[in-house]
This record gives sequence, C-alpha cells and structure tokens, in this order.
Amino acid sequence: MKKSILLVACTLLMSFATKAQTADKAAVNPNASEMTFEALEFNFGTIKQGDSVNHEFEFVNNGKEDLIITNATGSCGCTVPQYPKEAIKKGAKQVIKVTFNSAGKMGMQDKTVTITSNAKNSPVILHLKGTVEAPAPVENPAATPSK
Repeated sequence: MKKSILLVACTLLMSFATKAQTADKAAVNPNASEMTFEALEFNFGTIKQGDSVNHEFEFVNNGKEDLIITNATGSCGCTVPQYPKEAIKKGAKQVIKVTFNSAGKMGMQDKTVTITSNAKNSPVILHLKGTVEAPAPVENPAATPSK
C-alpha cells in the first residue's frame, strides 16, 4: 500500500513539473532577442593531426531587444570560442570565432560550442566537423644513404 501511494505521488510530481516547464516556455518574452545563424555547422574537411582550424560563425540578432551572450563553451579544451562581450543591438550582425586544435585527435571529429544568452532560442549549439589524419612522416636525413 505504501509503495502504491509513493508511486502515485511521484507520478503527480512529475506531471506538475512537466506542466510548469511548458508554462515557462509559453511565458517567453515575445520581444526577446533571437540569434539567427547563417549556418550552425562548419565542415572543415580533412586536416593533418596537429593542424588548427579557425572559423567564424556569423549571426544576426533578429529579436526586438539587445542580445547578451553570457557564455560560450567548447565541448573540449581543443575547441575554443571567442564571443562578443558587449550587447548586440537588434538587426546587428556579429560572429562567434572558434578555433579547433587537432593535436592528439584522429579520425572523424564533431566538436561543439554551446552559446548561452538571453535569446529566446538559447542555448544554441554550433558544430565543427571533419576528419583528422595522421601527420605526414618526417624524413630523417641521417637514415638516407648519401651518394
């Protein structure tokens, strides 16, 4: 009997929590800022291990209020974002600069940057994708027979 009551109580709590989350989403400020990116993904193709890739993700604030980016976090230490620290006015274009360092990486890569802001579509996740190949072998001049 106690287990049944506990199960019913847990079910009711989960139901209320889900309704509260839905109500929060509906209460989003319709004038809030909105980040609209040209592309959420950049495919850097194939690079050699140890190479770095730099890419700028361009976006526009399509909301009616200033956009304030509070954080940008890479999925690992090899993916480093730089983002505007000042408020971005409505209609203004800006960029998130991302550097991926492939040192110690091999094969297919899908690194992400999570952008947190006051935008109604926050968080936004950007992807850097591509393949990292082994570096070209370095020839040892001492191993080459002289003529």
